[in-house]
Amino acid sequence: MTRISAERIAAIEARRDELQAAMAAGDLSADQFVRLSKDYAEVEPVAAAAKEVRRLRSEKEALEHMTHDADEELRLMAVEELAENQAKLAEAERDLALKLLPRDAADDRPAMLEIRAGTGGDEAALFAGDLLRMYQRYAEAKGWRFEMVSATAPEMGGFKEAIVSVNGQGVFARLKFESGVHRVQRVPVTESGGRIHTSAATVAVLPEAEDVDVQIEEKDLRIDIYRASGPGGQGVNTTDSAVRITHLPTGIVVIQQDERSQIKNRAKAMKVLRTRLYEAERERLASERSGARKSMVGSGDRSERIRTYNFPQGRVTDHRINLTLHRLPEILEGQLDELLDALISEDEAERLASLDEA
Repeated sequence: MTRISAERIAAIEARRDELQAAMAAGDLSADQFVRLSKDYAEVEPVAAAAKEVRRLRSEKEALEHMTHDADEELRLMAVEELAENQAKLAEAERDLALKLLPRDAADDRPAMLEIRAGTGGDEAALFAGDLLRMYQRYAEAKGWRFEMVSATAPEMGGFKEAIVSVNGQGVFARLKFESGVHRVQRVPVTESGGRIHTSAATVAVLPEAEDVDVQIEEKDLRIDIYRASGPGGQGVNTTDSAVRITHLPTGIVVIQQDERSQIKNRAKAMKVLRTRLYEAERERLASERSGARKSMVGSGDRSERIRTYNFPQGRVTDHRINLTLHRLPEILEGQLDELLDALISEDEAERLASLDEA
């Protein structure tokens, strides 16, 4: 692992002290104080990790000196404590290196989940519904707000397509590796012969955009208004409230008809459009970056099969990190932390390895 130099550690701590002093000044405007507070909140945990590395390195030097002491008992004690120190130091240096890795600017944002039934007909739609419920349970356990933006539900149940907004602390950071093809192997409820079928659903996790992130010109939009339709004639609007927005420069089309109000449907459609445009720009910038890292965990390719949910064996396998958990019922109930922690750890390990290779 790349060793953080003493000079860099000193610079980190000096920056923290500089921000502290600036915040203590009495002549700051409200905007200046907010900006400094934000900078301090980002620097302080890094400085704390740097301080711990500096302390353990100093302790290591003292213990190494003691291992040459004339007193045998003192030497043995120093050797024992040195082994303990080295384990703590390795962990502290890894923690500091992780904190110094470039952060995804979108990590703290809310996320928009787009779940679509793939191959498998009615069974794929039912599985898409299972995935939606899984993420909803996980969001509830985290105290996040889970809000349906739009949905298309076939008569058999489940969802042909569902778009939801998830708001809370660090939502995108936790869910961003869920994008891809999720495959299910089970006996469908419609299968009388007991044969196992394989179906799939796709998940896309996008960081939600704010108004300031994407400038959308009215001239670039074509907005069509029409009467909403629904399955079996149920809950169908009798007014022209459905909205279809086409972004002409990119060809992105967003349809929204869940609300009875045309204004509400337009607002939701614009939220989805803004998020998709923001993600398209993020992808463009990432591909342009020289030597862009191709992460095994987070390639972002939504056509990639990332996970299999095998009902007969009660197991879930994430193919990117070769992790199999025999906890299918619990995972579908939203107990995702073990999976997500493993994916995040693998991504961190890849990024640390890329620093060593640089």
